[in-house]
Amino acid sequence: MTFKVLISDPLSEDGIQPLREADNIQVDVDTELSPDELAEKIGDYDALLVRSQTKVTKDIISKASKLKIIGRAGVGVDNIDLSAATEYGVIVVNAPDGNTNSAAEHTISMLMSLSRKIPQAFLALKNGNWDRKTHVGGVEINGKTLGIIGMGRIGSEVAFRAKGQRMNVIGYDPFLTKERADKLGVEYGTLDDVFTKSDFITIHTPLLKETKHIINKEAFAKMKEGVRIINCARGGVLDEDALYEALKSGKVAGAALDVYEEEPAVDNRLFDFPEVIGTPHLGASTVEAQENVAIDVSHDVVRYFTEGVAKNPVNLPSVPKEIMSKIEPYFYLSEKLGTFLTYLATDAIEEINISYSGELSEQEVAPITRNTIKGLLKRHLGDHVNDVNASYLAEKRGIQVNENKTSAVKGFTNLLKVEVKTKEVTRSVAGTLLNGLGPRIVQVDAYSVDLVPEGGI
Repeated sequence: MTFKVLISDPLSEDGIQPLREADNIQVDVDTELSPDELAEKIGDYDALLVRSQTKVTKDIISKASKLKIIGRAGVGVDNIDLSAATEYGVIVVNAPDGNTNSAAEHTISMLMSLSRKIPQAFLALKNGNWDRKTHVGGVEINGKTLGIIGMGRIGSEVAFRAKGQRMNVIGYDPFLTKERADKLGVEYGTLDDVFTKSDFITIHTPLLKETKHIINKEAFAKMKEGVRIINCARGGVLDEDALYEALKSGKVAGAALDVYEEEPAVDNRLFDFPEVIGTPHLGASTVEAQENVAIDVSHDVVRYFTEGVAKNPVNLPSVPKEIMSKIEPYFYLSEKLGTFLTYLATDAIEEINISYSGELSEQEVAPITRNTIKGLLKRHLGDHVNDVNASYLAEKRGIQVNENKTSAVKGFTNLLKVEVKTKEVTRSVAGTLLNGLGPRIVQVDAYSVDLVPEGGI
């Protein structure tokens, strides 16, 4: 079978080479499509690769009848409707590591340029002004405190580089532990600690509901007089109106911005302040980064079509290969158990209880749970249901899903039991894998059986 891949944004030719070398993949590049043209064309393709130019909306996804995977050559997926992709069973992958070094270096470059007023000095010199006095106001970063909001890959790299410049670093991240902060050599702080203690503050979070305007009017009120702000993450994490007022009052001594709430930001009023410097969203725009993210996402698309597993899924949790090898044998059994139950409980399902016993209880079972739900829903919803959207579709239908684990099991090394509840009945079925014999259904309700889960019903 040949899979068709459409690339709708400019990507490095070297970066998409893994796709061109794959025997079962046809690559088409068309970077001049309007939204209407893309919506009309996308129905012929199994995969779509984009950067930030293409907006992958629900309307486009709804017309993509064959689409199985969307690849974003970069970290952020703001331009992709993740909810719609999940709803329609389309997996979204990105390239979270390819531009880490580039983004961290750009942040440090902005920090240094901001502290020493390098862009302003060069502009004055270019305009024929040998103006040393105006730019004496620059400050050293040695001994200053850098507050980092978001200690993921990029934030951690920024911390490493800042410590090399002899800065004190305090970091905040909802997933940062005291132990990891100690390992990184940074002070473990709350968000308010970052606001109150820092001389420089840099942001490295995705744009989410929780992070939108994480730096706002209230945050600026807590900061030191003369604080400096760097944002090379996402425009929406910084309230630009609040920054404008803080610059106007003098509370903020300067800002370095690579991203903006509205782009292109050619008329942004923040540039009216001589203390503000900016670049046009260049954080990931190095030759190496552009190639790396394209290579990473291309490999993931090839991997998905050849192995059925993606390394960097955004709307589906990733499972390490060594764990997947242990649980994958249960995929067939779990789906068959789910399908079998739909014939025992014909009313609307209100609750699904999935129990994992024996050695199986020690594994990461979320993929098995999704597969079971797929089997339960597929009879009535058809092939539209897959691993990506099974849990989503169950939730949308008000079905409660519970997982239970116990090491105790009688007679079997592993046992997978699925129970469904409707308004009228509670029915259950259990199965296991027998060495040398494969999957077996061993229990229906309270009755012991020995059935091979094959064929249809």
